[in-house]
Amino acid sequence: MRIRNNKGFTLIELLIVVAIIGIIAAIAVPGLLRARMSGNEASAIGSLRAINSSQQAFASSCANGFYAPSLAVLGDPPTAGGTPFISPDLGEVAGNSAIKSGYTVSMTGPAAAPAATNNACNGAAAATLAGGFYANADPTSAGSTGTRFFWTNTLGTVYQDLALINSVLTNAAPGVMTAVPIQ
Repeated sequence: MRIRNNKGFTLIELLIVVAIIGIIAAIAVPGLLRARMSGNEASAIGSLRAINSSQQAFASSCANGFYAPSLAVLGDPPTAGGTPFISPDLGEVAGNSAIKSGYTVSMTGPAAAPAATNNACNGAAAATLAGGFYANADPTSAGSTGTRFFWTNTLGTVYQDLALINSVLTNAAPGVMTAVPIQ
């Protein structure tokens, strides 16, 4: 008589384990995606606050009260030596926008009136310096990388909205719209 050795798992037992893992994954994945979007949005708010701080430092210590017209100008260090006014992830950009944590962060400085007469300490020409600035952070894929759009200007208030903030074309605060300041 032959004795059979039954070591191991049956196919049914393995299928039950796979089904349980699938159910747990189905429950966990949406929460992980929401956490990722929340992190992206927090990064976008932090980027706009960094732009506000950098612009204030640039205006007060480098450009005689005027603002940088672009992120690239904020990323240039003073010619006499020192560090740039903004971190490399926002300052070393080609063009006027940077993609960071699922958001496109861009900044514009409208022409100064009256025009600046002295160049900035980092070599930015006086004619390019701005009398103010506005910046926005828009999700690169709305609903996937983030659900909120953000905007700020010279006054330093960061606004949020669930739709594209249309007043990014001017330095005025969002007017008749659903954008609200972040607390």
